[in-house]
Amino acid sequence: MDPVGRLPEALAPVWQAVHARLSSGLPVTRVRVGPLDSEQQTAVADLLGLAQFPGQYPSLSLAHLDEALREVAGVGAREVVAQLVGPIGNRAEDRRTAAEARVSLWEWLDSHPVITAQPALRSWTAGVRRAGLIESSVERTRLELERALRVLSELPAAGVPLPVFADSVLDATHALDDGTRTANLVLKALAEIYDVPPPSDAPGRRALWERAGIADDELSSTVLAAGLQLPGDHVVGRILQACQDAGAAAVLTLQHLRASKLTAAPDKVWVFENPSVLALALARFGSSCPPLICTSGWPSSAGVALLKQLAQIGTTLCYHGDFDGDGLRIAANVVARTGAKPWRMTSADYLSAVADGPAAGRATPVPWDAELANHLTEQGKTVPEERVANGLLDEIIALP
Repeated sequence: MDPVGRLPEALAPVWQAVHARLSSGLPVTRVRVGPLDSEQQTAVADLLGLAQFPGQYPSLSLAHLDEALREVAGVGAREVVAQLVGPIGNRAEDRRTAAEARVSLWEWLDSHPVITAQPALRSWTAGVRRAGLIESSVERTRLELERALRVLSELPAAGVPLPVFADSVLDATHALDDGTRTANLVLKALAEIYDVPPPSDAPGRRALWERAGIADDELSSTVLAAGLQLPGDHVVGRILQACQDAGAAAVLTLQHLRASKLTAAPDKVWVFENPSVLALALARFGSSCPPLICTSGWPSSAGVALLKQLAQIGTTLCYHGDFDGDGLRIAANVVARTGAKPWRMTSADYLSAVADGPAAGRATPVPWDAELANHLTEQGKTVPEERVANGLLDEIIALP
């Protein structure tokens, strides 16, 4: 039988401790072992020829251990632990190698053509370095950065849907889906390029993608309209006319809007946040419904496209939404992106309608009424659009 294999099992803690110390890559003269029970202390005393037990936490001389092992097993401590525990590593060398790999990674990133061509991305690379390695791996980090840089090298895109773009660049339609690591890296880079805050919600991320030439899927991006007549020989006009004749809402896709060049429209169109307002209007007016559009919360690409086209041909867009934190932010977004005018969205309108209701949430200032957000914060209550919808519709039909 191999002499090493005959060594007592009670010495296993010694081999583990010696292996760990030798694998440090540093000079070793003594090894601290423990805690040892009485059987293990007996085995150590027998091996080293000690006159008494070494205690629970002995500090063993490596030279003394080598001498004893050569006498009983014919090999030293290094050979014994390599055979019983496994190959001896070199953690000091591993750390040096890892540090050199990290330096090489960051040098590669800083000198990448995408970065050198757009110095605005230096802040992004600094943020990537501060975040550290992905999954503590240089290889994994480089792979993810290569994917992000490949995407950035193809932006701005030419108005293609995100899944199509992702498939063309990364060979996977879902590679840039919301929440993926690659998408997060790219969006942070785009925020630096366009000098805007990193997006914190889905509408902000969508807006940033659109700014970089990425569009929503032409079929899944939709907007609701009712009573809206847009004359002309185009698909949008035909859909709207058919729905108006039926006293129904129309669902327009981004594809419909891209295929239609709008040349004529009503002088004024009312834009609401909630579909329930359109449902109420259709139930009340049927085929005589005034021209209404619904963003269904944050506007989609289709919604923004329709509103922008109407604004470009001279239509006045009058916007109303919920009086709560999100409602104010949506209103400010629609106003900023489409040129819509806030309608019945002042402090006076809010204070005249506020009553018991859901919490308003965090309110942020809006440019058309400096005190509106403060009033929401003080009152702390939401005024949902549905609460004032009948009054708003009364006002619309009373106009000449």
